[in-house]
Amino acid sequence: MVLDNLEAKMGMYQHIRESWKNPQADLRNLWKSRIIEWRSTGSTVRIERPTRLDRARSLGYRAKQGFVLIRQRVPRGGRQRAKIRKGRTSRHFGRRKNVDKSYQQVAEERSAKKYPNCEVLNSYYVAEDGIYFWYEVILVDKAHPQVLADKRISWIAMPQHTRRVFRGLTSAGRKSRGLRHKGKGAEKFRPGRTANRKRRLE
Repeated sequence: MVLDNLEAKMGMYQHIRESWKNPQADLRNLWKSRIIEWRSTGSTVRIERPTRLDRARSLGYRAKQGFVLIRQRVPRGGRQRAKIRKGRTSRHFGRRKNVDKSYQQVAEERSAKKYPNCEVLNSYYVAEDGIYFWYEVILVDKAHPQVLADKRISWIAMPQHTRRVFRGLTSAGRKSRGLRHKGKGAEKFRPGRTANRKRRLE
């Protein structure tokens, strides 16, 4: 009875969020057909509305002119070199590659390259299979009049936010740079690893 009352009080976005956290068994066929369709399309696809409306809204998306939604496909793998079968290699030439960027940050950068007049606001995960990851990237046209007139988003047109995705300033980029941590153990993260390395060499 208590659960029924809680469900009655939940809003639309909460219902969407809960269905993503705990998907029902009857949604399996829907997801299977959706991924089959996404595989056959291009790697960068502009879409009309977000797949995860609650997540998009929480990350700053608004259903108005100047906002562009992209579904970006990123191939999995590439974190390990092929097996070395011939030749003599250095002792330090291992198979493992240390990749600082996450798949999500790579997806954001590829979307930004396709739409150079837009800035990446944020992105979120939508699906994966054995070959690909899919992310939806929120882009903002920084020259659009409606964006410039909106006080909540007009900051993105300022010059200090130019090419912010390539400088690791988005949420996914900051996470890859280790900027989610503060205090003990995170002394070398700020203002950046390169800046700290130069400071220590002085």
